[in-house]
Amino acid sequence: MSNLRGKIPTPDEKRLKLLLYGPAGSGKTTASINFPRPYVIDTEAGCQNDQYVRKVEDRGGAIFSAIEFDDIMAEVMALTEEEHPYKTLVIDPISTVYKVLVDRMEMQVGDEYGKHYGAANKKFEQLSAALVRLDMNVICTCHAKNQYGTGMSLIGNTFDGPKKFDYLFDMVMEIQVRGEQRFAMPIKSRVETIKQNVGFDFSYESFAEAYGKDILERDVKPVALVNAARLAVWEGLLAKLKDRGPLFREKIMTKFKVGDLSEASADVAERSIEKLQAILESEK
Repeated sequence: MSNLRGKIPTPDEKRLKLLLYGPAGSGKTTASINFPRPYVIDTEAGCQNDQYVRKVEDRGGAIFSAIEFDDIMAEVMALTEEEHPYKTLVIDPISTVYKVLVDRMEMQVGDEYGKHYGAANKKFEQLSAALVRLDMNVICTCHAKNQYGTGMSLIGNTFDGPKKFDYLFDMVMEIQVRGEQRFAMPIKSRVETIKQNVGFDFSYESFAEAYGKDILERDVKPVALVNAARLAVWEGLLAKLKDRGPLFREKIMTKFKVGDLSEASADVAERSIEKLQAILESEK
């Protein structure tokens, strides 16, 4: 009987996880809200302009204005767990969220040795994990900033956000405006049909043809989060570990990138409960 737990891989129709960046006026917002049923978290009041409001309404979407990390995290968790008609989460731009979070962390922990950046990055990892779990297309827009090479020579643009934030995305694209046409340059792509460094005239229709319209427009499946009763059991088991409880709690939150046990999925909670029960039973 083998103890190996690997499985034969099968093709996975993954939800789109896309990071768009570009200079002001390059059309990041317009490009994003053309995706199916967009739920737009607007962090700079950009979507309050009439043309954006009408487009979001036409696409069957909604707009939520926020800049505070906790408000945005709560909205993502609700989109994860609740049944709703939306298919694409747009955070526009996420650069603003990160900058506000850094400021908040500076007030809490100070800026000595860059502690505020470390604290902000740790919280941002929770959002990154939540976006990966979310069964929706996810598009985050970012401001562009200069990218420098050897000797501080300007080598181009990159996204303005936390370091390594691009790791969670299957695609990172720079949006440019060329005359009256919006142009996309894939800087990173894990999608076989959209090649890295091969630019194309961007529209939702052209993107959907390459990515798979059926994948982008399929219905969303809610993910059950741990309920109050099981959360109480989980908390009770951690309390029984006494001095070791806080360490186990930290390990759980780090492994699953949640800021609180209540953010964990029901599946994660059950696996952790079983493990804690086994540990306590073995120590009797």
